[in-house]
Amino acid sequence: MALAADRLGALAPDEVPQSLRPFARFTPARRARLAAAPIAAALETDEGFRNQVAEAVRTALPDLAAALEAGVVPAAADPRDVAAAAYVLRPDGWVDLVRVAVSSLQADAATLERSAAAAAAERLRGQLAAERGRARTETHRLREELALVRDELTRVRRQLREAGERVKRAETAAKAAERAADEARSEAAAGVATADAELRRLRGRLSDAEAAVETARRTAREGRAIDDVRLRVLLDTVLDAAAGLRRELALPPLTERPADLIAAGLGPGEAPDVQARGLAADDPVLLDQLLGIPQVHLVVDGYNVTKEGYGAQPLEAQRQRLLAGLGGLAAQTRAEITCVFDGAERATPLAVPAPRGVRLLFSAPDELADDVIRRLVAAEPPGRAVIVVSSDREVADGVRACGARAVPAALLLRRLDRC
Repeated sequence: MALAADRLGALAPDEVPQSLRPFARFTPARRARLAAAPIAAALETDEGFRNQVAEAVRTALPDLAAALEAGVVPAAADPRDVAAAAYVLRPDGWVDLVRVAVSSLQADAATLERSAAAAAAERLRGQLAAERGRARTETHRLREELALVRDELTRVRRQLREAGERVKRAETAAKAAERAADEARSEAAAGVATADAELRRLRGRLSDAEAAVETARRTAREGRAIDDVRLRVLLDTVLDAAAGLRRELALPPLTERPADLIAAGLGPGEAPDVQARGLAADDPVLLDQLLGIPQVHLVVDGYNVTKEGYGAQPLEAQRQRLLAGLGGLAAQTRAEITCVFDGAERATPLAVPAPRGVRLLFSAPDELADDVIRRLVAAEPPGRAVIVVSSDREVADGVRACGARAVPAALLLRRLDRC
């Protein structure tokens, strides 16, 4: 069929058998697949077409064709090629040649079938051996699991017996506890009756005590009211006497503070008075309480505060930031605020803007800011509240000896950070 299908495509249209003309335009493979029956019929009945195919066989298989026409079958020839060439060429004895080729093919097929059967049998033997091994392994595993289950069953039975014994003991204990509870309830009922009697007695005594306390409170209120009236009369007398003394001495309004006298001694140009800005803030509770004291004076060790809070900035930026915060603090609290910086290394006075309500001081070239702070505290009259902000232990100890309150720089920084 393959040889005829190939040759059919090479024939002239008038050489193509009538039954094969519909398939002449097909590809050889498609002709061999779809026109197998018509091609076989044409090869059997149309001698001219068979001769055309024979020519194709002589061209494709010249050695085999020559040997078959000479009546010889090559030993190494494929039986399929021998049968196909003999059928198309039809030399003398071609039927026997085809029969012999078919017999050879059948023998080869039988041999292959026996080989395949033997291979399949060997494969089945291997599978059977593997299945037997798996069965033995599974049987061993199941036996081990059965032994484990038996052990577990024995353990569970033992636990069950122990649990039954514990239940019996628990029931016995429960009965004993119930009897004890009944006895305790009886005792508790007797105790409650005794407690109720005692409670009624204590309530009576409490009523008597409350009446005595109320009588004492009423007596104390009456005595305290008399003391309050006496104290108010004395206070009004002192205030009237002070007002009369102020009028008698014709005292002018207070325009200077002790710190102003200290600032005047530092020389001209040391405390510039420049209008500046203020900032709103939320104050820490402790600093609010201290600044709420009447006529309080807050003295700030300038560089001690700035170097702890923002020491990485230049000195001028440190001063400006601290003074801006103190300006807002002065505007909110109305407290007297003095800020002191070291000025020993200054060649000329610095025109630093001082916010309203903040006294700005630089120490003289021959002294430290610590000395100026001590002089400011010492100049204040006894009894006036003075707060010194410095983390310098020496400064804090010195001002405490003079009666001032020392607070760390971190407290003021936290207050200014909330601005």
